[in-house]
Amino acid sequence: MARHEFRLPDVGEGVAEGELVEWLVAEGDTVTEDQAVAEVETDKAVVDVPSPYDGTVAELHWEPGDVVPVGDVFVTFETEGDGETAESAAADEETRSDQDEPSEETADAEAGAAGEGTDRVFAPPRVRRRARELGVDLGSVEGTGPSGRITEADVEAAAEGDTEPTTADTEEAVTAEPEPQAAAETTRDRTLATPATRRRAEELDVDLDAVPMVEERDGEAYVSTAAVEEYADAQAAAQVADAATVAAGEDREEERVPYRGVRRTVGEQMERSKFTAPHVTHHDTVVVEELVAWRADLKDRAAAADVQLTYLPFVLKAVVAALEEFPYLNSQLDAEAEEIVLKHYYDIGVAVATDAGLMVPVLRDVDEKGILDLAAESQALADRARDRSISREEMQGSTFSITNFGAIGGEYATPILNHPEVAILGLGAIEDRPVVEDGEVVARKTLPLSLTIDHRVVDGAVAAAFVNRVKEYLADPRLLLLD
Repeated sequence: MARHEFRLPDVGEGVAEGELVEWLVAEGDTVTEDQAVAEVETDKAVVDVPSPYDGTVAELHWEPGDVVPVGDVFVTFETEGDGETAESAAADEETRSDQDEPSEETADAEAGAAGEGTDRVFAPPRVRRRARELGVDLGSVEGTGPSGRITEADVEAAAEGDTEPTTADTEEAVTAEPEPQAAAETTRDRTLATPATRRRAEELDVDLDAVPMVEERDGEAYVSTAAVEEYADAQAAAQVADAATVAAGEDREEERVPYRGVRRTVGEQMERSKFTAPHVTHHDTVVVEELVAWRADLKDRAAAADVQLTYLPFVLKAVVAALEEFPYLNSQLDAEAEEIVLKHYYDIGVAVATDAGLMVPVLRDVDEKGILDLAAESQALADRARDRSISREEMQGSTFSITNFGAIGGEYATPILNHPEVAILGLGAIEDRPVVEDGEVVARKTLPLSLTIDHRVVDGAVAAAFVNRVKEYLADPRLLLLD
């Protein structure tokens, strides 16, 4: 029998890790090539991981709920024979690389798992972007994440100088961090720390002398930024625990849910967007009596074609018509090159609420499609997003986004940009609202609009003009026929 260590492959372009949802086999089970052995959740979807062999499952190396780095040993298989066959060797090679060109993150993970020297580093795309922003050489950063993965905290610490103290800093501290246990047995005369670490301690209101030292040098203690942050976290946790103890007699219940998968990805994307682009939101309302009438007239014809006709296709066409006139809202800022990239194609992302979190499927070439085509395609994409069968490619590359919070009864909001896009349009609920016509207050069907822009690229006046044009198309949908 031959044993084969199967490493977790890159189950999506650029994915650095995946959460094991469920094993579909047990140790001792017989499997065939391409049989699904596990379900793994990436930051966008749940995917099946197939077996590359005909054989037996010898060992499952992880438990459901574990976050597995790409390139780590996932399953050990046993196959007939004394060694690897040409087919199994080829299967191993496919696992370790994405055909001929492995992704950067996969190669990094494999090198780290195998313990091989490499010039590459194991870091997710967002960390690489952060390193470029801060001018940090990732090759000089020691990763503290799983399998040596470099985190954003590692990059920011390197940028502050924690990993490369200057000559002026050497009087305070210059050394790599050893094991914390070695410091616990030493009585310190004073605490050494870099200026960046001292600033961080002040921000977190941490007494440096109370932080367990990382290294003893000539009877003196050295404390790192990471140690300060860990101490602050521990203190906060202790305070929470004390509060829980006090309230224990009140029979209060709490539940902790892992911050992983789509929810974590959405959170990280929102955080990056909000702290990168200066957001401004423009609110307005449009009377849509004609639009409501048009949709009512066309619903039966759409149903005959087995299509559920919503207001979204009309909004999509109105938005694209306005984007053609105001191209800066259909663009992206390349800050590194100091250029604004105007997109002369219209791939519109439409936010979909799912049980796993917010997803944004992309409708391609909206300007080239009709109302019924857009209705059918948007519904199909939404269904695939909700049942987690949608691919990563179907949620990437949008040039402008729409979010419909009105579907659950909302009116106005301040949508966060789907970075790196520079604009997103929020739709409220279409309802009867008071409108003044000829000096009289009357009830009319109205649609609230909330447009958020990246103020680095789009001025407020341009945003208002864009919304006014969208309003014209929605107030009188016949204008769309002229384009």
